[in-house]
Amino acid sequence: MRSICLASALASTMGLGLVSSTPTSTDPEQPNKRASLPTVTVSGNAFWQGSTRFYVRGVDYQPGGSSAMKDPLADTTGCQRDVSEFKKLGINAIRVYMVDNSVNHDTCMKALADAGIYVIIDANNPLYSINRDSPAESYNTKYLQSVFATIDEFIKYDNTLAFFSGNEVVNDSLNSTLSALYVKATTRDMRQYIVNRGYRKVPVGYSAADVSQNRMQLAQYMNCGAEDERSDFFAFNDYSWCNSNFETAGWAYKVKNFTGYGIPVFLSEYGCKTNGRDFGEVAALMSSEMTAVYSGGLMYEYALGENGYGIVKISDSDSVSEQPEFAKFSSALVANPAPTGDGGATRSTSSVPCPTKDDYWLVDSTDLPAMPDGAKVLMVDGAGIGPGLKGDGSQNVGSTSTESGSISSPTTMTTPFNSKNAAGMTTTGSVDKAPLIITGLVMVLTLTGTLLL
Repeated sequence: MRSICLASALASTMGLGLVSSTPTSTDPEQPNKRASLPTVTVSGNAFWQGSTRFYVRGVDYQPGGSSAMKDPLADTTGCQRDVSEFKKLGINAIRVYMVDNSVNHDTCMKALADAGIYVIIDANNPLYSINRDSPAESYNTKYLQSVFATIDEFIKYDNTLAFFSGNEVVNDSLNSTLSALYVKATTRDMRQYIVNRGYRKVPVGYSAADVSQNRMQLAQYMNCGAEDERSDFFAFNDYSWCNSNFETAGWAYKVKNFTGYGIPVFLSEYGCKTNGRDFGEVAALMSSEMTAVYSGGLMYEYALGENGYGIVKISDSDSVSEQPEFAKFSSALVANPAPTGDGGATRSTSSVPCPTKDDYWLVDSTDLPAMPDGAKVLMVDGAGIGPGLKGDGSQNVGSTSTESGSISSPTTMTTPFNSKNAAGMTTTGSVDKAPLIITGLVMVLTLTGTLLL
């Protein structure tokens, strides 16, 4: 995200008290036989709505930015107000960076479904996320309980399109590449939790910063190795198209690099405003030059904030003022509808070789950190009630997970199978653009570190 906030300080300075509690068991979600929207699945390198190719044609949605620490999907009045605007735009998806996993979202999710809009949920927030400066410490049971509780809350909605396991955790800092181990471990854990709890297979992937020196290494890393460790899709934030064109923006080069990647790719943020905004990106994303490789994208962003990217100004709880860019974006969507047919997509999913260590990529092993023992219990019992957005946070608690290896064997169950440091929720956006509630179920974890600022 491009919003500027104090979420990092909040996450870094939360009280460091010991917490021990037993979560309420979560019942496996039963299939919904009367879905209001067809569920979206992954096959090959594309998303599918039944037998129809699905392209992400949406906006990033976080009114107030991350500094507000508010869940827009829990604000029923604001949600109803904005759904009306979404319908006018003609979008089919929104991304929400921060949600409260302790409250109900039926009203807003139904309003969105009735409007034909899917939702992509970030499973992290500034309090519960992987810290790129101390990733091993921040990957703990308390963190995963919050992540799993978010899955429990949103997987029951048929218009939940996907989950993000992290956002721009790896940036242009060389050492940040080591945090990829823990992002990938979180991705693995989320996918395993969905299977173990008997849930619908909602895709899980990562939203990356568009950093030229490690973009492709990270993409390769998230889609290499064992099947149960790989992402279902890969997304990245891209602000290189500044009222330019396919070649000048470097998009032709990126399409070439991602050709044959084997899983869906889409833009989790786009919309440079350096030279004004005519949203020529939409035409490119829907063109035959890209559809065989990309599955659309999300324009940053809906609500106008201090950074100046929004296309509406929210005046109060009942009304918004559409900015000039609102009509431009809507017109771009109308002029460039989703293509018919398969768009050149492949039907078979495939992996790629893991990247090797180099001057810009420090990960030199295919082994992942083992899931913390306390979190393994959640695979059977469920996460219980989430900590929401007012919990103590997870980044400064818990033992460091140093054991490596896949969780498949130790956790196979008989049940149906931005801050600058708090990087799971980015608050300054891509570097290219400048800018859980338990610590243990059977033991009390000792505090071992402090967050490096």
